[in-house]
Amino acid sequence: QVQLVESGGGSVQPGGSLRLSCAASGYTRSSYCMGWFREAPGKERERVGTIHTSDGSAYYADSVKGRFTISQDNAKNTLYLQMNSLKFEDTAMYYCAAKQASWGSGYACYTPSIYWYNSWGQGTQVTVSS
Repeated sequence: QVQLVESGGGSVQPGGSLRLSCAASGYTRSSYCMGWFREAPGKERERVGTIHTSDGSAYYADSVKGRFTISQDNAKNTLYLQMNSLKFEDTAMYYCAAKQASWGSGYACYTPSIYWYNSWGQGTQVTVSS
């Protein structure tokens, strides 16, 4: 399995920005679905957005479309989540996840249950407060 380590979380005011990073190791030469997920207190873990490493296209939850952007740096084996125009409701623990998948696109990686992903990082906390 791939090992994932998130970083970049912190506290920010509404309207601010943060960039999360997910460093991956243990990759094979296969392609992967990768994604960002979040879990707020008292709520279920939810998808933020997903990407397929070979296709490069991303797909986002409606709640973050136009504000969040997923990108990847294949040379560094790192996935990013650029978060702009942050809102109070974006406060959550953010997780990076991966699953080997030879097929796919950002949308195809979005549709499975989050439990289909079998490699998870430890999470990084994002808090939006004034």
